[in-house]
Amino acid sequence: MTGDAASGGGAPGDTTPGHTTPGDTTPGGGAPEWLTNLAAAAAKMDVPTYVRPPESGGRPSAVLILFGEGAEGPDLLYIQRSAGLRKHPGQPAFPGGSIDDGDDGPVAAALREAAEETGLEPSGVDVLAVLPELYIFRSGFRVTPVMAWWREPSEVHPVDVGEVAAVERIPLAALADPRYRFMLRGPSGHLGPAFSIGRMLIWGFTAVLTDRLLALGGWERPWDVTVTRELPVA
Repeated sequence: MTGDAASGGGAPGDTTPGHTTPGDTTPGGGAPEWLTNLAAAAAKMDVPTYVRPPESGGRPSAVLILFGEGAEGPDLLYIQRSAGLRKHPGQPAFPGGSIDDGDDGPVAAALREAAEETGLEPSGVDVLAVLPELYIFRSGFRVTPVMAWWREPSEVHPVDVGEVAAVERIPLAALADPRYRFMLRGPSGHLGPAFSIGRMLIWGFTAVLTDRLLALGGWERPWDVTVTRELPVA
């Protein structure tokens, strides 16, 4: 499950020549170089066959993959969906949802949904790349991931607890830690990568995308892919 680093990207905290540390940003206060390199690589990434969209059909949607700089270094923003939802109840996710008629494409939809779900201030977010479209077969969503830099972090929390149970910023260092990684068998019986960090169990589509970004960024550390768990009934 270990992938190649994005060309010239470097992992956060890498101090070898030619790389940037987590606090380094581009001139003018822009995104860190390691993140702009990752965004360029992710925009051209190969889409695995099991999340590749069909020729037609599916509901267009978008998610916001928001990188920030927290107290423990670079991190990613996740939500936990409420257990009472009809689709994907209780599951972890990147903020996002359906692209509405009033949205000006996936970027606008991702920012709007993230603000509605977490209360973040979109003006503090710099969009870096629009990634290739992916597909969630269980729900029929065609998902466009939008990668962004949290230039001016704002307070986040579940805005509507009927839809979002929790909002978490999870450090990349924890996501890359082999202790928190394993393979999980989902409801369909398919085995996929998963992460268990604090109260958050990240699996399914969100874990697949997280796993791919860790590999592209050169952060993934060797982990035991023979460790398999079953999805908890709850």
